[in-house]
Amino acid sequence: MDIIFIGIDIAKDHFDVVVRQAGENGPAKRFDNSAKGIAALLRWLPSQPPATIWVCLEATGQYGEGVAESLHAQGCRVSVVNPLCIKRYAAAASVRTQTDPVDAGLIAQFGDHLRPRQWLPPSAAHKLLRSLSRRLADLQEMRQMERNRLAASKRLPQELRTSLQVVLKALQAEIQSVTRQMIALLQEDAELARQKKLLMSIPGVGELTAVRFLADLGNLRDFRSAKQLAAFLGLTPESKTSGSSVQTKPRLSKKGNPGIRQMLYMPAVVAMRFNPLIQALRTRLAARQKCNMSIVGAAMHKLVHLMFGVVHSGKPFDPNYLSNGLSTP
Repeated sequence: MDIIFIGIDIAKDHFDVVVRQAGENGPAKRFDNSAKGIAALLRWLPSQPPATIWVCLEATGQYGEGVAESLHAQGCRVSVVNPLCIKRYAAAASVRTQTDPVDAGLIAQFGDHLRPRQWLPPSAAHKLLRSLSRRLADLQEMRQMERNRLAASKRLPQELRTSLQVVLKALQAEIQSVTRQMIALLQEDAELARQKKLLMSIPGVGELTAVRFLADLGNLRDFRSAKQLAAFLGLTPESKTSGSSVQTKPRLSKKGNPGIRQMLYMPAVVAMRFNPLIQALRTRLAARQKCNMSIVGAAMHKLVHLMFGVVHSGKPFDPNYLSNGLSTP
C-alpha cells in the first residue's frame, strides 16, 4: 500500500495540515493547536492503516509536541525536522510564496522526497529533565542580565543596587535548586546515570555539562555515529566554493539547537587547556594560523566526538586510546 505523507505547519494557536498522495498535495486544513484541535485532526486523518501514514512537521519546541506525540501514539510514522532544512528545501524548490497552507504542503513534499529520520517521543522523565534544563538556561540568562545591570549601576542610588543584589541572590538560589533537581532526576535512570559518569571522565566535561547535554539530547546511543551527532548539533564545518568567484572560509553549519552549542563553549575552552587530545588539536590549528573562534569551534566538534565515543564504547576517556590500538571515537 502506498504511503500517505502529511505535512503540518505549526503555529502557537493553530496548525495547517496538507495530505499528499501519489505525489500530489491536497487542500490545506486548519486546526486549533489545542487538545480539541488535535482530537479533530485524528478524526480527520485518511481512513488508512496508521502505519501507512507518514507525518512530517518542523521542530518548533513545545508548540508541536502535543501534535507529534498524539500522531505517534496513533501508530503513524512521525518525523520532526529542523526548520532550516525545510527553509533550504524551499529555496531549492524556488518556492516564493510563504503562507501557512503553502508551508504545510512544502513540508509534505519534503517528507515524500527525503524520507527524514523518524522521531520517537521522549519518556516522561526525559521531558521533565529537558524542561528543567531549559528553565536552568533561562535562569542563568536572567542572572547574567542582572549582573550586567549591577556592574553598570555604580552611579545609581544604593536602593537600586540593593534591589539588584536581592534578585541576584534569589536567582542564584533557584539555579542551585533546579540543578539539584536535574541531577537527582537523571540519577533515577540507570542508563543516563551511566552515560553521565562516562561523559564526566572527559577533561573539560563537568557534572552540570554532562547532565544538561543528556537532558537536551536524551540517550546518546540513539545516534548512529559521532558524525551524525555533530551534524545534529550544527558543529560540522561547511564552506561554499563555486568557480573562482565564490570561495568562503569553512564555518560551523549551526543547523542544530543553539542552546547546546552555547552550553559546550566553555567546556571546549577548558578542554583546550586540560584535555591532551584537544590541546594537541589546538596546537596544530594555531600553527596553521587559524583564528581563535575557528579553533574553539573545532574543539567543540572534537569534544562531541569524544562524548559520543565514551558512551558507545562504554569505557571512560583514555588519552592514549590511539596508542592502545583503538579507533578514533
